[in-house]
Amino acid sequence: MPRPSLIVHGCPVTETTALSQGLTPGLYIVATPIGNLGDITLRAVDILSRCDGVACEDTRVTGKLLKHLGISKPMWRYDDHSEERDRARLVESMRTRAVALVSDAGTPLVSDPGYRLVNDARSEGISITSVPGACAFVTGLTLSGLPNDRFMFAGFLPQKDKARRDMLEELAGIDATLVFYETGPRLVKSLIAIDDVLPNREVAVARELTKLHEECRRALPSGLIAWYESRPPKGEIVLLVGPPPEEAPREGDAEDMLVRALTTMKTSQAASEVARITGVERKKLYARALELKRE
Repeated sequence: MPRPSLIVHGCPVTETTALSQGLTPGLYIVATPIGNLGDITLRAVDILSRCDGVACEDTRVTGKLLKHLGISKPMWRYDDHSEERDRARLVESMRTRAVALVSDAGTPLVSDPGYRLVNDARSEGISITSVPGACAFVTGLTLSGLPNDRFMFAGFLPQKDKARRDMLEELAGIDATLVFYETGPRLVKSLIAIDDVLPNREVAVARELTKLHEECRRALPSGLIAWYESRPPKGEIVLLVGPPPEEAPREGDAEDMLVRALTTMKTSQAASEVARITGVERKKLYARALELKRE
């Protein structure tokens, strides 16, 4: 049975012709997997197979991906700290060569290098093509179950405490799910700031996305603080904060919050926290929590 054709620029391309035909000179922004290498797209493989070289954050990381795909290409280290003359030479090379831009994982430019390179290429009239694929914040958003009809991606939260709080206060009035990137060592500090500035909102922590130990834990910020203080996470994380409540929580909402709080907190702590946020009597919530534990 013949192998299926790829579709490149609207035209079917077989495996044989894809490897023998060159690409139009220019810049190709190529999304790569965020964990599971099976998430590479057919189009990404085709572009990486036929380009003249790859601009990447770390040649060791990209080299492993290319080796996995059976592709050998020149690689040029590029990030947003590269000197302007290096970026200018790379852009100039795009007049006669097809250059693929990748980040270590996911979609370039989404909290990853590439912004200056793309703008310089555009200002020089270089052809630019974007090849979509995996993106960590989109994956985290779909896993979280938080409202996704309106969301705001705000990149990494600042490292310093005051700057972090200032940013959260600035975003507090936005009627949308807030999406951030965060690292394992800084997660608890960010959760503490969220608990102080946005205490009544549910939070989701999505980590190890697309990998064997993928998890998405959703609860009140205080419960997540306790959970991750005793289980320090590693790696990069998608941190999501639900939108502000439209009205005071109803009793039915309180039970939903209680169920999620019980995944990270002891029974008494969960009842106290939900009572604080909703105004529902703590004694009633505690009794219901005990029932839920027995179910």
